[in-house]
Amino acid sequence: MGEFSLPFNAKSVAAEASQLTGGLEDFGSGPFLEGLERFVDSLESDARLNVVGQHIAKGRLFQHTVNRLNYINDRKLYPEIEKQKIVKPVFIVGLGRTGSTILHDILAQDPANRAPLTWEITYPSPPPQTATFETDPRIARTEAGFPPMDFRREKFKAMHPMGAQLSQECVVIMGDTMCTPLFHNQFRVTSYQDWVDDVADFRHVYDFHYQQLQHLQSGHQGDRWVLKTGAHMWGLEHLLETYPDARIVFTHRDPVKSLTSYASLTALVREMGSDQVDKFDVAEDWNRRLKAKLEHSIAVRAAKDYPDAVFYDMKFSEFVRDQFAVVEKIYGAFDLPMSQEGAARMKWFIADNPQGKHGIHRYEAHEYGIDPAVVRKEFRPYIERFDLKPE
Repeated sequence: MGEFSLPFNAKSVAAEASQLTGGLEDFGSGPFLEGLERFVDSLESDARLNVVGQHIAKGRLFQHTVNRLNYINDRKLYPEIEKQKIVKPVFIVGLGRTGSTILHDILAQDPANRAPLTWEITYPSPPPQTATFETDPRIARTEAGFPPMDFRREKFKAMHPMGAQLSQECVVIMGDTMCTPLFHNQFRVTSYQDWVDDVADFRHVYDFHYQQLQHLQSGHQGDRWVLKTGAHMWGLEHLLETYPDARIVFTHRDPVKSLTSYASLTALVREMGSDQVDKFDVAEDWNRRLKAKLEHSIAVRAAKDYPDAVFYDMKFSEFVRDQFAVVEKIYGAFDLPMSQEGAARMKWFIADNPQGKHGIHRYEAHEYGIDPAVVRKEFRPYIERFDLKPE
């Protein structure tokens, strides 16, 4: 049991979200309410929340529950949403801390690319519009919602830049299905994550993901979507069923660095809402889960041919050496045209965001009980397949 008993439950969250949306009650198809209940139960039994953590968790719950109700209702109000087609979307997939966030932000600079931005994912209703995409009041509302700048947010910013108009990843979008690894990153919800790992049907996640992209592009389109999250390793087969013409960048890095950095980020985020964060527990738990899902995604790729999909494997070491050169290779692999404006904007962003701009993310494997030799032994097939040198 947590240090405090939660002052809310799944039913009260759903009821208050309904009240906040003017009485909306239709959550659409899929096990949204089951996921909501499992998440709240796990917060109660596993998360070790302090009072601040309870407040953060309640805010997270309401954001996704309100969003879900609004997505379903907007689809009824705006018939153009369901007419949208998603063609050849680009996905960035792989273990965390492998350069995927900066790659996503670079690609988002090309005016032809449409990346979901933090503000429109936080407040998706009504659908964003081109005419006000840079001035929408939801941008300021999102910025105001970030926590005050303290030493933890400073450290987090060094690991993962934040901003209302920066690209957001699909693990957050998945929160509106109540089936996402996001929650176990932010809170210690082990029993909930066991359900996500072993039981949850990701067909529903990607059915709704498609609807979410339709919603977001109905008033503001690009030539293609550019999307990102390591959480796509959980349901890669369902991603490919939903988007059979997907263009997928797999990012790869020495797993010792990737797993240690991931544990560092997770521990920092959890410390914002709990006084009982065990760094060794964080690493041991997530390393096991990430290894299983990495192997799952590789097995999905090997299991059959995907004639309309295109894959590109990106090494972190090559990306760090010359980011724009790797971007050019990705465009070439996916047969994407690159305009002069797109190239100039991406080059400017790279020059303006050198590694360490927001501080240096420092971490050591021993702080998290990670033995590099053990990791490299357990991940040997992966390391050898992609020729990943120790960092």
